[in-house]
Amino acid sequence: MSVTSVPALQHTDRGPLSRDEMAQALARDIPRGAYVNLGIGQPTTVADHLPPESGVIFHTENGMLGMGPAATGDAIDPDLINAGKLPVTELPGASYFHHADSFAMMRGGHLDLCVLGAYQVSAAGDLANWHTGDPEAIPAVGGAMDLAVGAKQVFVLMSLFTKSGESKLVEACTYPITALHCVDRVYTDVATFDLTTGEAVGVRETWGISFDELSARLDVPLTWAGS
Repeated sequence: MSVTSVPALQHTDRGPLSRDEMAQALARDIPRGAYVNLGIGQPTTVADHLPPESGVIFHTENGMLGMGPAATGDAIDPDLINAGKLPVTELPGASYFHHADSFAMMRGGHLDLCVLGAYQVSAAGDLANWHTGDPEAIPAVGGAMDLAVGAKQVFVLMSLFTKSGESKLVEACTYPITALHCVDRVYTDVATFDLTTGEAVGVRETWGISFDELSARLDVPLTWAGS
């Protein structure tokens, strides 16, 4: 349901975005020189879309600053991995430290931004990304709770709809909560949302869908970001 109608950036001629295109869209919005943690799964692909001259320093919770893009071929070192156990490269000046020190960085507010995946995000910025609540599901807490409350900004990277067509952007989360009121922005395959615009969720951009079509599919009030 729409609370306002303001012309803005709609790309109805192309989309939805691929996983790589979603990562590219998020990477473009990371401030130069920021210290950033990338969560396990799709968020790790963001590192592949930032050139070294961006000045962005990637942090991994298993104890590394200065992570580069994913390692392939002869560049793979089995001892050089990210928190998701995937082989990565290191940039000049990279450093290593104890796991406990890494979590102290996360909890101490030293990260400018973290990028996380999610099962659900509420209109109020609540995050649910560690458990579906299914008794048969395996919980995966990791460092998500520490990152969600410790980073200065939290960006979520996820598909907007489940395989059954249900929106992951909801009025209130029905899955177990990771952290409350922590998400600032959500990047999806059909739209990017700001969750800091007040009573309604701000839409920054759409791909393959119009604002009105998006409003009809979501149960949260929408407005154009900045309107």
